[in-house]
Amino acid sequence: MFPNHSQPLVTAPAETAMLALLLAEGPLSRVELARRTGLSSTAVTKAARPLIEDGYLHELPPERTAPGAGRPVNPLAVTADREFFVGVKISADALFGAVCDLRAGMRATAGRPLGGDRGPEAVIILLCELVEEMLDMDPAFRERARHLGIAVSGDVDRGAGRVRYSVLPGWHDIALAETVAKATGLTVTVENDVKALTAAEHWFGDGIGTEYFALVTIGAGIGSGLVVNGQLIAGAYGVAGEMGHISIDPAGPPCHCGQVGCVEAIASTDAILAAVRGENGRGDLDFDGAVQLARGGDPAARAVFARAGQAIGTGIATLVNLLGPERIVVTGEGLDTYDLFGVHIRDAYARHCFKAAAKCPLTLRPLPWEEWARGAAVLGIQALFP
Repeated sequence: MFPNHSQPLVTAPAETAMLALLLAEGPLSRVELARRTGLSSTAVTKAARPLIEDGYLHELPPERTAPGAGRPVNPLAVTADREFFVGVKISADALFGAVCDLRAGMRATAGRPLGGDRGPEAVIILLCELVEEMLDMDPAFRERARHLGIAVSGDVDRGAGRVRYSVLPGWHDIALAETVAKATGLTVTVENDVKALTAAEHWFGDGIGTEYFALVTIGAGIGSGLVVNGQLIAGAYGVAGEMGHISIDPAGPPCHCGQVGCVEAIASTDAILAAVRGENGRGDLDFDGAVQLARGGDPAARAVFARAGQAIGTGIATLVNLLGPERIVVTGEGLDTYDLFGVHIRDAYARHCFKAAAKCPLTLRPLPWEEWARGAAVLGIQALFP
């Protein structure tokens, strides 16, 4: 019998701690689970029992132990195909979808270009069609998928399932979760796209095992997600971690958020393109053309990319000074032009970090759009927890 997932799968702290550890780092023996979680062996056995009975965990064949070390142990492992999770990333011009298993392994992907109408009604219709397409790819998906995660840029109220503001599709105050849930019959979680990607990297990627972690995205927007004490931070108003809207230049260009001199107003692809056009007087130039100019040695174009790198590095240093993460992942489509501003990012980062904070490593991690959809699916996995 499939559990009722309008409620969390696990509610007891012992079950939560054990299942979260197994999802990220399993299989593990009961002895190791007890050591890592601080639970007693009895508590581990008690917490595992209902999860084994519901098919979410299973025992692996006994492992050999060293001579004299006692009887062989049966490690516990997550049954990855016990449940599937659908994720959709809404970008400026396309939808990217993925179906993931319980350990966030991608089992299927699909996408849809957005039409000329980018309004919420038109996009929701396409999104629901994409979800149906993916569920039909395997009978097990439709049978065992109960959760849909949707990732979209901007100001998202995850608790209410509303998109308060998203500049890329141009939406304001959209009850996205409620509308899509009615259309698909799935439990829907909506989250800011960078926060969703951060959650996936923290649970299943480069952030595994960290208590303090950050992810920064560069490209059409500049975003960041923060993990503090092992928890993704939304803040009192749901917008914590918006590195792109740290104002670093009071005399800088205006930002769509209403401020001036934001990191995003200086370092997003649109901002870079506008600055290169202004410097060269070429209104017909596209972003690829701006990149070619810079790589060809054009001093004005190179200066624009250098300024963008300095802005990003300063923004990251501000996060590090405030949060003190163990690790930072830098990703996004902007990595394609990292050769033009990477050194400036690192120079500004080192210059503005306070003392030992500069020891925090920056890891470059190219992530295709399907990984953003995977991040959305991870929202469904997280919904299994209180």
